[in-house]
Amino acid sequence: MKIKENISLLPYNTFRMDVCAKVYAEYESVDELRRLLAQYRGERILCIGQGSNLLFTGDFDGVVLRSQMVRARALGENGDEVYIEADGGLVLDELIDQVTDMGMSGLENLSYIPGTVGASAVQNVGAYGVEAKDVIVSVKAVSIATGEERIFTNEECRFGYRDSIFKNELQGQYVIVAVTYRLYKHGALCLEYKGLEGARTAAEVRERVIAIRRTKLPEVSELGSAGSFFKNPVIPVEQYQCLAARYPDMPHYEVANGVKVPAAWLIEQTGWKGKTLGGAAVYDKQPLVLVNATGHAQPDDIIRLAQAICDAVQAQFAISISPEVNYIA
Repeated sequence: MKIKENISLLPYNTFRMDVCAKVYAEYESVDELRRLLAQYRGERILCIGQGSNLLFTGDFDGVVLRSQMVRARALGENGDEVYIEADGGLVLDELIDQVTDMGMSGLENLSYIPGTVGASAVQNVGAYGVEAKDVIVSVKAVSIATGEERIFTNEECRFGYRDSIFKNELQGQYVIVAVTYRLYKHGALCLEYKGLEGARTAAEVRERVIAIRRTKLPEVSELGSAGSFFKNPVIPVEQYQCLAARYPDMPHYEVANGVKVPAAWLIEQTGWKGKTLGGAAVYDKQPLVLVNATGHAQPDDIIRLAQAICDAVQAQFAISISPEVNYIA
């Protein structure tokens, strides 16, 4: 267990915001976590992984908890299915590297997404046709209020597009300590996205996904960002048809409740790609990504840039886009 007071969180968030936390603590077991929760009962608690999908809007007057539980273990098999339980603090990409090396499929399309196993369940991360919910069996969590452990089934997690019960009704109430995934020894690969066609193994899919992401996204160690900043909006079919008449090259994907339009395309059409505002900028290779362009951007720089982009998309297309990134006040 490690506890520090009045510490800068710059090393612990990928946007590299130089804000402070009243208390920063790391734990290496569930028992240590429970002791920390008891010690700081009544304080504001924030659990982070790699700090890769959040934006601190200022100093945090509370306790930031970070897991150092980073193991994965096989729970058993059922025919072609393999059940893997991974600790919440394990980096998701490290887990994917391990399981694809062993020939297991299911997670490979999520390769190179920054963040931890715990965050994959909170955020229901997704990429290239796969979401975490597709392979999550259950989530093990500890109540912040009582220290009691609870297992959430996939259904109980109420997964949605970049969403879960842990971002809504139970936000700030549980610490995810482990996630169980259902993977496959000979499962079908998801190859519907450009660049993945013809891949024969999960390891090959992983290699291609990493190559694609490296061409589009900045390395957070070199340029602060939180990856994709905005969600792709879903609009009614009628609205899409009207817009398609004006923009025949508008990319789109039919989904159950309408038509999904890539936010990156919308942002690029407004002319914001590559532009700056204060110390923040829209990444010149992928307009879905906002970056700490100077290395010294303030939280308000990112907030103002994000709002300006939302306003521009609304004005041009009458489409509302919203952040995927979590704002931490």
